[in-house]
Amino acid sequence: MGHKKLIRFRAIDTYENVLQYPENMKGNWNAFFKNENPITLELACGKGEYSVNLGREHKDRNYIGVDIKGNRIYNGAKIALTEGLTNVAFLRIHIGQITEYFAPSEVAEMWIVFSDPFLKKPKNRLTHERFLHAYQQIITPGGRINLKTDSKELYEFTLEVIQQQGCTIHENIADIYGQGKATGPLAIQTFYEKMHLADGRTIYYICFSLPVTPITLTGRFEKKDLN
Repeated sequence: MGHKKLIRFRAIDTYENVLQYPENMKGNWNAFFKNENPITLELACGKGEYSVNLGREHKDRNYIGVDIKGNRIYNGAKIALTEGLTNVAFLRIHIGQITEYFAPSEVAEMWIVFSDPFLKKPKNRLTHERFLHAYQQIITPGGRINLKTDSKELYEFTLEVIQQQGCTIHENIADIYGQGKATGPLAIQTFYEKMHLADGRTIYYICFSLPVTPITLTGRFEKKDLN
């Protein structure tokens, strides 16, 4: 591990807004934030640009950036601490373990922003049925999931999966900037988005909510208990 990463890992060990594989947090997030405000997750948050920027704009909501990369979480966590954003926190875990850290209906909304498209391993995509199954166990009924990506493969894959699963699509934008839709939360640009825009890539967006009926699992995931 590089010297810079070591410094960052040591730093987040001392940050009160960073929880690393915490115990007994399931169902206790409102106690952590000391309020009953709705919780939004930013999955695979990287530097946490969405958590920080949304936290600045909406003090009546709580935001949690979730990622396994502690050296990336460091950036957003430091900014949130410096600015006194008490409604922004970061959770260092594997997203596959998300149901171990949140209770049913404890999460109101989710953002998946420029996550790895896993071109060779679709089962690892954060909109794969196995992840939707996990999200369904923690998000409030009707809670919205937002995907923003430069990957056409992930965009088309997500559309196919959510249509198969009977999800409700609230918004589907095949070119955010080309259609002049980069407003509100969609105007927030992450480190990676700025790089992709400089390369002239198209940015896609889908907003959807999960069905009332259980997500259908297939193949080996159908036989495995993912709770």
